[in-house]
Amino acid sequence: MLTDTHCHLDFNRFDEDRLLVLARSWEAGVVRVLNPGIDLDSSRAAVQLAETNDQVYAAVGVHPNSAMTWNENTLLELRALAQHPKVVAIGEIGLDYYRDRAPRELQERVFLTQLDLAASLQLPVVLHNRQATSDMLEILVEWQAKMVSKGLSLAERPGVLHSYSDEVEPALKAIEHNFFIGFTGPVTFQNARDLQKVAATLPIQHILIETDAPFLTPHPYRGKRNEPARVLLIAEKIAELKKQTIESIAQLTTENAARLFHW
Repeated sequence: MLTDTHCHLDFNRFDEDRLLVLARSWEAGVVRVLNPGIDLDSSRAAVQLAETNDQVYAAVGVHPNSAMTWNENTLLELRALAQHPKVVAIGEIGLDYYRDRAPRELQERVFLTQLDLAASLQLPVVLHNRQATSDMLEILVEWQAKMVSKGLSLAERPGVLHSYSDEVEPALKAIEHNFFIGFTGPVTFQNARDLQKVAATLPIQHILIETDAPFLTPHPYRGKRNEPARVLLIAEKIAELKKQTIESIAQLTTENAARLFHW
C-alpha cells in the first residue's frame, strides 16, 4: 500500500509508455498517485489523466517558474478545473529563487492568489520551494493562522512541502502549523546525510513519500528516468532511517496522504 504523492505523468517523457509505467506502479504496490500541474495546460492534462484511471488524482496550479504565463483568465480557469471531483489539491505552487524565471514580486503575487483560491475551495496546497525558505514560511504561517482564526478546517491539513531539501528547523516549524513534509529520491543518495537526518528526526505522522517523476530518481537508478514504482525505494530508505518495517512506513505514509488529500 504505497502512495506516490507527487509525480508528473503528463510530461512528454512518458508519452511512449505511460500505460506501462502505471502498470509497473500498481505491480509495485502503489495504490494512489497524485499528478500536480505546473501551468494551465499541464493542469488540464493532469485532470484528463485522472479521469482515465481510478488510482490517479490531480492537483491544479501554476508553478513559480511558470508565473509569467499568469493572466486575467488564469484564476477563473484554475477555479473551474478545481471543481473536478478528481482534483484534491492546488499545486504545484510556491516560490523559486534559484531558477528565477519570473520576478520575485510576480511569483509572490501568483502564490498568494493561489493560496486564497485553496482556502476558498478548502483544498490543500502542494508547495514548491527552492532557496526561498524564509519568505515561503512567513507566507505559509500567516496563511494557516488566518484560516485558524476563521475556523476553517483546512487549517488542520493545509498542505505539503514537496521534495524537502532544507534543514530540520524549517520543517519542524512547518509541522507546527500542520503541514506535511514530502521526501523524494535524494533522501536515498549516499551523500545525503543532512537530508537523511531530517527524515529521521521528523515525526512519521507528517511525512509523505513521492517521486517527482520523471525527475529525482532514487539510488541505485540515479540518472535514469524516474517513475512512480520507485517510490518503494524511498519508503525503504525512510523505514531504514526510522528503524521501522517497510510495511509500516508504506501504511503510515499512505494514511498520511489520505488524511491530507481526503481521497
